Formats: sequence, structure tokens, C-alpha cells
Amino acid sequence: MEFTTGARLEIRITPADVGKRVSVRRLTDATEKDARFTDAVGVLTSWDAGELRVTRRNGQVVRIPEAAVVAGKVVPAAPARRRGPAATAAELTRVAARGWPPVTAERLGEWTLRASDGFTSRANSVLPLGDPGLPLDAALARVTRWYGERGLPALVQVATGAPGTAEPLAAELDARGWTVRRTALVQVGELAPVADRGGAERVELSRTASAAWFSLYNRAAEPTPAARAVLEGGPSVWFATVPDPDGGPAAIGRCVVDGRWAGFAAVEVAPAHRRRGLATAVMAALAARALTEGASAAYLQVEPDNAAALSLYADLDFTTHHTYHYRHHPTA
Repeated sequence: MEFTTGARLEIRITPADVGKRVSVRRLTDATEKDARFTDAVGVLTSWDAGELRVTRRNGQVVRIPEAAVVAGKVVPAAPARRRGPAATAAELTRVAARGWPPVTAERLGEWTLRASDGFTSRANSVLPLGDPGLPLDAALARVTRWYGERGLPALVQVATGAPGTAEPLAAELDARGWTVRRTALVQVGELAPVADRGGAERVELSRTASAAWFSLYNRAAEPTPAARAVLEGGPSVWFATVPDPDGGPAAIGRCVVDGRWAGFAAVEVAPAHRRRGLATAVMAALAARALTEGASAAYLQVEPDNAAALSLYADLDFTTHHTYHYRHHPTA
């Protein structure tokens, strides 16, 4: 029910607000004398049996006893972004999936099961973009069997933090014991300003990843068939290398062009060459190439604890659009 508890604290949400973005204030333990207020902001994904569940932007599900709620309200669906190209989470998710294609894929309704011999979570997880065509428990059983047959853990990639993302699925998986494994931010920016940065003349571009390129790439010690298939797949892929006069690459990067979008990944700089602007040079060269192919917007994915990368991308005016995380089977 809706009621007020005083002049300042009002509960303005009801079970009818499930699916909306809310802010809920609660007592950490209403039975203790030293109980404190704490807030949860996210999507109200359920309100059943005296408990609210709020799914935060990073996919964390907060369980709140109804008796502990002291204030609540519906808030705007997402903070207004001051910069960056307009896009829906569904559009970005589909573009990013095309730019990082798996070796093997199978459809399950509107879900896609992806496998690539364990090379990266993105290429070895379920991409749920709608209804799996089965009740959820049956769909998850099918997912678990499919990955088990390939010797892989069952992972589901779940987008959160923007309109149209999958907070309800995150809450359902959480209720079934599927826990969070890793989180990433999806960031977007305008492409032309990146291309305007200096240093591109130092960068060599190619359509394939050389052995030297792989030697600096931190997700694959060697160019396995699966790694090469994923990295060289996609609509229009370019690899960047800054040669090191002493041998090996000083910096590398990858970009995939898909319509108006250019997706950046694998931007790495050798330790001896850091703080020399090489990461910016790599991105500038790739952005310039993407512009010639008609792209105008850029996206990338970065882990939230990668301070160096976040600083670089902020300097290039990238902003966070939404987040995603992986849920893994409780027995994985």
C-alpha cells in the first residue's frame, strides 16, 4: 500500500511499480537500536511475500524486507547523458555481438547460445535478447546441458542500467542462485574527435592479427584457431600495431566497423612504452579508418576497475551507456 511516515519520509511506490526505476530507503536492521538508513537505486524487479527486490545498474540484486522500507519513489528511467551518440541498449548489444562473433552459435527462441572453445566470456555465453521460447527453468536447463556438452560453464550475459535492459532476468537468475562473475561498462562516444587526436602516423593497420600482435594481447597467449576466428570475425575488422624498434609491438588495438558504429577492443601498450600517448594514437588511427568506411559513432567495453583505461576513454569523451555482467550456473 502507499502511505506516509512523516513530513520527509514518504513511501510513494507500490507493487504496481514493478519494472520501474526506483529509489528505496530502508533501515539496515529495523530491530536493532543502531539501525541506519541506506538507499538502493535500481529497477524494482519484484515485490512479493513481504520482500522487495531492486536490481542495481551493475546487476546486483538487493533484497529489502517490506517492513524495513521507510521511503521510496519512482525516479527517471536513466540519468540524462550529456554526450555521446543516441542508441538503445538493444542496438548496442546486437552491434557488439556481431563485432565479436562466436565460433559456434545456436538459437533458443530469442536467445543465442555462443561457444568458442573458452576464448573470452563474450564468445562463450548466452546472449538473451528476448523470450527463449520456453519457460525460464526449462530454458536454463537447456543452456546448462548445451554448455556442458562442450566442456564449458553455463554463462548468461545480462545487460542492466538503461531502458530496455534485462534487470528482470537478472533478478530471476539471482533467485535461482546464478551469481555474478564479471561486470563491464559499455561506453559510447563520437568517432571524429577520436580520429583528430595525434600520433596516427606511427600506427600500422592490417586486416589480420599477426603473431607479433598476439604477443601483446593479454587474452590469448597464442593465436589459437578459436581466438583468431573471433578476433578476425565481424563485418569489417582492422588491427593496429605500433612497431617497437627493439622488436615486438609497442602497442596494439582492434576495431570493427558495422554501419554507423566502430567498436574498439584489445587496446594494449607494452609496459616499457606506457605514458607516451600510444593508446591514443592506436585509437586515432583506427577511428580515422572507420570514418572512411562511413562510421560516425564508437563503442567499447571496459571493466569498471581498469582505472587506466577509464581515464583514457574519459579523455576521449566516452561516457557509460549501460553495463552488463555474466551470471554463472550455481554448480559452475
